[in-house]
Amino acid sequence: MIEDNAIVIAFWSLSATTIVCALMVAAVRNLVHSVLFLALTFVGVAGIYIVLSADFVAVVQVLIYAGAVGVLMTFAIMLTPGADRLNSSTVFQAPALVLGLLVFGVICFVAIDTEWRTSDREAFATTAASLGEAFLKPYIVPFEVASVLLATAMIGAIILSRQETDDRG
Repeated sequence: MIEDNAIVIAFWSLSATTIVCALMVAAVRNLVHSVLFLALTFVGVAGIYIVLSADFVAVVQVLIYAGAVGVLMTFAIMLTPGADRLNSSTVFQAPALVLGLLVFGVICFVAIDTEWRTSDREAFATTAASLGEAFLKPYIVPFEVASVLLATAMIGAIILSRQETDDRG
């Protein structure tokens, strides 16, 4: 019972922290601070995955989103000479706030109105082993198609950036 209460407290604490950090991403005016709050949001989501016993997804979340995407966005801001470090006011703030509140209201309505069912299945002992087995047995074709698609996109990006470099020189 104590363990269940600790998990519930951890879940709600991580959820509140993640929501606050996500709101701060849009609220702060400095882009570097916004990226830092975004990285904290990604880490909070990874913590929620850990609480929900999705350890593999949590590791992927930290490595890809908190690590790679956060560093990429930081470098993009730092290395762009013409980029303004401060978000300026626009005429879209009020409509964006209204749209955000509408989306939040719809999400709350759906979350409250939905009859959430619990699964009778047992939880996965280790999600990484289950995912690896699923990728190599029943989902091998979609996994390979996704791999070829990603490799093609990377080759295309290299060719496009190389042509841009050649045009300069």
